[in-house]
Amino acid sequence: MNNSTDLNNNDKLGDEMDIKSLFKTILNGKRLIIVSTGLFAIIALIYSLSLSNIYQSTALLSPVGEQSSSSSSLDNIGGLASLAGISISSQSGGNSGKAITKITTLSFFKENILPNIFLPDLMAASTWDEESNSVIYNDSYSVQTGKWNKIPHPQKSHQVFLDNLKISQDDKTKFLTISYKHQSPHIAKEWVDLVVNQINDSFRAKDKLEAQAAMNFLNTQMALTSYTEIKQVVAQLLKQKMQQLTLIEANEFYVFSYLDQPAVPKEKIEPTRSSICILGTIFGFMLGVLIVLVRGYFKED
Repeated sequence: MNNSTDLNNNDKLGDEMDIKSLFKTILNGKRLIIVSTGLFAIIALIYSLSLSNIYQSTALLSPVGEQSSSSSSLDNIGGLASLAGISISSQSGGNSGKAITKITTLSFFKENILPNIFLPDLMAASTWDEESNSVIYNDSYSVQTGKWNKIPHPQKSHQVFLDNLKISQDDKTKFLTISYKHQSPHIAKEWVDLVVNQINDSFRAKDKLEAQAAMNFLNTQMALTSYTEIKQVVAQLLKQKMQQLTLIEANEFYVFSYLDQPAVPKEKIEPTRSSICILGTIFGFMLGVLIVLVRGYFKED
């Protein structure tokens, strides 16, 4: 029993000696730890100050409700409409799901975004001068000559655009949030507006062409048939397509409407310079302690 107690006491004494030795080693190397901590704190500070402010503008959108014509008067003509390849109901709101996917595609970027932006603002922006409200560009683009060192490929530009674009939809309300980050708060706001306007215009133009094509087809069928019943059915379809075309032209917001319009942000969203400095300081301290402990271990050997 006494031997067991002695062993336990020896173990505790050994642990106390190890802890004391550890703290003694750290205290002896405190200068190195202080230097390492201070050095990395300064590096982190310089790095954080070198980063450009990034601003984010956000819009809250609601899918436009479905606009459907009265189906009660068209119950008996579904077969003919199907045969003609024409949809009876007008469903602008039904485009919202496809529109969310369309926004992220390369084709939408090339056809609707790229022609409406100044490419250096996307691919060469370095920082933003608040006093002059102007973007300062990096060495890849010369403001004086208006020329690139190497013109960015559309696919690379598209990827950069997506990296700064954020789209999310609430599963319950179906409300859509679109955000864009940029060095310039004004460009961030303008490009959110651009995305919303272009996706509305894109689907409006598509549905307008389809409605006009359907009307041309129906007018042709009206001229070809001599049956009064078919002419009545075609006339009803024409009326419905004219109503659809009117809605397409009349609605300013065809797929999405604003619940909250994007604004020019006053506060940056990143970088968080205080966090960078704190993390850099902690890393410097831990690195200093590690170096001291490793050096002490090899000295003992």
